[in-house]
Amino acid sequence: MHGCSLSDDMPGTPRAAKAAKTASNTAAHRLSQTPATASPKASRAASAKVAKTAKPAAACIEQVDTRYLQSLMGYNARRAALSIIELFLERLAPYGLKPVDFSVMSTIGHNPGVTSRQLCAALNLLPPNLVGLIQSLESRGLIERQPHPHDGRAVGLHATPKGQALMMQAEQTASDLEIEKTARLTPAERKTLVALLQKIYF
Repeated sequence: MHGCSLSDDMPGTPRAAKAAKTASNTAAHRLSQTPATASPKASRAASAKVAKTAKPAAACIEQVDTRYLQSLMGYNARRAALSIIELFLERLAPYGLKPVDFSVMSTIGHNPGVTSRQLCAALNLLPPNLVGLIQSLESRGLIERQPHPHDGRAVGLHATPKGQALMMQAEQTASDLEIEKTARLTPAERKTLVALLQKIYF
């Protein structure tokens, strides 16, 4: 009777060696069919590369869209004011007057005896800011202080002859430059625009 003994499958026997080789080849074949798993770092790098490649090209803006801003009253008023003030600063520089100086001098000239309190209320100025401005105009000989006729505690402000002559020229210059900057408006449109703006802050 022919049969296999237990010793044929023991390690070191030809049959055992052949079986081990077959098992090794089978395992290697299975590993070759299994996709390799990349490391987390390699996966992130690959994902970043794909994302970078898929990122759309930056848009090229040929004309800036400001339609929303142009729908705002404040934006339009500010742009219009800056356009005029730029020329105002240039034309009024020879008189040594900034916009706030011009406003104070004009108000004093048209309201002889006006008090500092009244100036602050009319021009929306803070008292500490007005104090230094009044001192500067007074030192230039453009205004002078006089006792108030009805309130002994108050002092009225008056334009001196020098200040009056200066403002006569300065106000004419201001009127001319505004007409120049609003040349595309008719006189009626200009009057309407001023009235509409005054409805906002009065």
